[in-house]
Amino acid sequence: MRNITVGIDIGTYQVKVVVSELVKADGTGTESGQAKTVRVIGTGLSESKGLRHGYIINGAEVTQSIKIAISLAEKTSGVKIHKAFIAVGGIGLQGLTSIASTIISRADSEITDLDITKISEECEEGIATNLIQNRRVLHSIPLSYKIDGKLVLAKSPLGMKGSKLEIKMLFVTCLESHLNDLLQAVEESGIEVIDVLASPIAASFVTLSKQQKIAGSVLVNIGAETISMVVFENNIPISLEVFAIGSTDITHDIALGLKIPLEEAENVKLGALGSNSFSKKKLDEIIEARLSDMFELILNHLKKIGRSELLPAGIFLSGGGGAIPTVENFAKMALNLPSRIVELNMGEKKNHIKDSTWAVAYGLCVLGFSKEEKVNLGLRNTMNKSSQIILGWIKKFLP
Repeated sequence: MRNITVGIDIGTYQVKVVVSELVKADGTGTESGQAKTVRVIGTGLSESKGLRHGYIINGAEVTQSIKIAISLAEKTSGVKIHKAFIAVGGIGLQGLTSIASTIISRADSEITDLDITKISEECEEGIATNLIQNRRVLHSIPLSYKIDGKLVLAKSPLGMKGSKLEIKMLFVTCLESHLNDLLQAVEESGIEVIDVLASPIAASFVTLSKQQKIAGSVLVNIGAETISMVVFENNIPISLEVFAIGSTDITHDIALGLKIPLEEAENVKLGALGSNSFSKKKLDEIIEARLSDMFELILNHLKKIGRSELLPAGIFLSGGGGAIPTVENFAKMALNLPSRIVELNMGEKKNHIKDSTWAVAYGLCVLGFSKEEKVNLGLRNTMNKSSQIILGWIKKFLP
């Protein structure tokens, strides 16, 4: 039986679907004890309609966009798609950090699963109401543990002894109303949602190596209307943020500044000179002015979390905005960090994926095959019983 996983990335600009299969490293199928790799067997792409800054403003249009991308993915892969992993992004995505402590329950002072579960729950409950209200937690990731004030260097304090346990956690959240709209749009396209992951984290699993995540790195996706960033240290995400600015803003600036149509402005942004003659210096000034705004936001966030100029692996750029010719050097100068445009870790030269704009959908597939990474990322099984009840209730009113 073939081991198939599907990832769907519903972006403001495009809907991307990736169909992948878990095969032996030589590509001949899977057997117990054999080294395995994820092979892309099909993709689907459609223009994204009904979204703004990642928010759904017209559910019917979003559903139709998903259907078109799914149909193309089925055609290229030869696989009928029934269920998939979904990414959620947009400006409603947010990372929140919280700290909690508890007294170890056992008389012999040994830390148990019960203690870890209890302190994790207390940590989430400790988030200020105004920060968590109307939001759903997608990932709950332990950043560090302390026993009696001393930092635990091991991955987990389970089995260790002490009197007081402390924890620091990252909670990746999204607006609950947006998540419900997203789930409804996907379900109405005929696809069952297995689980939902934050877009920046999904992308990181096919753009950053383990070594880069351990050393310290930041993955920045410059999308059409948003910029997302996720910071890694010790192989775990320690911070996530999304800003309401994107590469479309650069296109609009070029169109206004050079007085050219939007279509031509988009081509000029990506390096094509176009038929009209204009000052290259003026074009560079327009692009750099907007890039300056973008990277100021990124720099300020790195300062806020105490990681400015302190990420040895540097900044990795992805998304459509990563295709702007000057962005790599600009990022290097603005953040004073090593900078590069990401390349997907595909493991095969010939595939259906052309560039890093497919990172989120492909990353969903890779995570779908990895039980260990799902645990590490604290996935909350978003498609719980209450979500299924809500979707079932909605379906009663559908034609």
